[in-house]
Amino acid sequence: MTRGSGTSRRPRGRGSARIKDAFTESVHLLAAVYARDAEAIERMGNLVAETASRGGVVFFAGNGGSAAEAQHFATELVCRYVKNRRALPAIALSADTSVLTATGNDYGFDRIFARSVEALGRKGDLLVAMSTSGRSRNVLAAIREARRRKMRVIGMTGARGRAFAARCDECLVVPSQETPRVQEIHLLVGHLWCEMAEERAGTRRAAKPRPRSRKRKP
Repeated sequence: MTRGSGTSRRPRGRGSARIKDAFTESVHLLAAVYARDAEAIERMGNLVAETASRGGVVFFAGNGGSAAEAQHFATELVCRYVKNRRALPAIALSADTSVLTATGNDYGFDRIFARSVEALGRKGDLLVAMSTSGRSRNVLAAIREARRRKMRVIGMTGARGRAFAARCDECLVVPSQETPRVQEIHLLVGHLWCEMAEERAGTRRAAKPRPRSRKRKP
């Protein structure tokens, strides 16, 4: 490259190293999770798909970034993931600000999800509990309430969340303490579950309404 051409190669700086490190860590983490947990991820995805396909409600609960993912996954089921099919029943417990603020004000922040599970959850429904730290008291309270309602519970957490995982029927424990990396894995796994639910919905068409019988005029 000639000097003065107006284009010169910039030396690698801290930003480039940071990007490389993030991608490298993410790739290694993805490979580790796949090698260890692929079968568990599939089992949990089948539970999401089976619950939604027979009309059970899939509830998602999480705080912060996990709350955003809860709303994201619920939307993928209710609206669509990649193809047109019948709507699937799902609720993000973090989405209704009136319920959240009223419950937090009257009963405390720890009860914001459990109160909605108490109101809406039924036997045969599914709670997807997400806590990167594994210490989210409001998510743990939602798990306890789901148990009382005879609901199944699956979870996603990080390396510190092994006690959290023990409270679920099945749980993905991402072996990292870095919140961004943990949530990136959760996003990929949640997308896979939505894809599995969509495939199941595509094989079972919603029943067509009966045509109304027309009475002939005398």
